Amino acid sequence: MGPEEVNEGREAAAGEGRRTRRHDPRRRDRVLDAALDVLVEDGVAGITHRKVAARADVPLGSVTYHFASLTELCAQAFARYVEQRSAEYEALFTGVTSREELVDVLVELVTGVPSRSRSAVLGFELHLAALRDPALRTLTQEWTRASRAVLARITGPGTAARLDALLEGMILHTLLSTEAEPRARTRAAIAQTLGPAPGPGA
Repeated sequence: MGPEEVNEGREAAAGEGRRTRRHDPRRRDRVLDAALDVLVEDGVAGITHRKVAARADVPLGSVTYHFASLTELCAQAFARYVEQRSAEYEALFTGVTSREELVDVLVELVTGVPSRSRSAVLGFELHLAALRDPALRTLTQEWTRASRAVLARITGPGTAARLDALLEGMILHTLLSTEAEPRARTRAAIAQTLGPAPGPGA
């Protein structure tokens, strides 16, 4: 996690940090957003303070002032991602009241991955990082609880857990596949996991 990068910016941060923070109160958030962009492009293995500073268009000292280590920067950037993604995910299901509507939303969630690849890549970067850093597993568990809770309001907890696991696998395959999976096959897999549709009067 590059101790030399920490030292590089501390001298600049000492003279500049408080001034820039006072005049640019959103700078910390912009740095976190820039860190997420770098994580999408280069992954955890490729992120540096310099890359984040360049992407955020701020001095290196501004980054190291707020985040002394890359471990801290990545953890807080991923936390920002989980918070944002949880809200976006919940919003997808606003107004969904029927099984058919639920299937429609889930099919679009999977097949629309190429147009939302940034979010999907960040999700899998977080999971990969959490395999090596147990401290990040609180974030993966938080995301899993949040996504399953949204689904459980419609399907019940047991089905929500199975559906959540299916969706993660299907999204990963969609992200990596060189050929698009037919929508009909995606729909059939989701419908099968949901179980039989209730009969009339159910």
